[in-house]
Amino acid sequence: MDARIVVGVDGSDESLAALRWALREAALRGASLLVLHAWAYPAAVGFPTMRLVDPGVMKESSEALLADAVRNATAGAPSTVAIDPVVTEGAAARALVDASEGADLLVVGARGHGGFLGLVLGSVATQVVHHATCPVVVVPSAAAAD
Repeated sequence: MDARIVVGVDGSDESLAALRWALREAALRGASLLVLHAWAYPAAVGFPTMRLVDPGVMKESSEALLADAVRNATAGAPSTVAIDPVVTEGAAARALVDASEGADLLVVGARGHGGFLGLVLGSVATQVVHHATCPVVVVPSAAAAD
């Protein structure tokens, strides 16, 4: 069975650092890389947002975000790593935990685009650390790494 690393990307600087780290690790291990972006309907109190947001637009936007992230992370660095970009609808933590099944490693940034800036670990990182079925690497933010 081939080695597989999963990395979560939400477009934040932290997730892009996690993607670059995961690419280097996949090259060292001879592993493939599943790059995952999960999207969900925006939350709005009192409004049925599912009726206001076109899922096709959300998916296209997510696919563009993921393609840009992969392009930026791999620019100028020849790589033999097989990359499988995946966009899915749903909560990011749940999607990453599900993707961790059978993976050799799960990689996430310390914090993403969530709203709790004072936290050392974001909510997604916290959830995957506690629930993933494989080892998890949390790549620290640039500020934490200094």
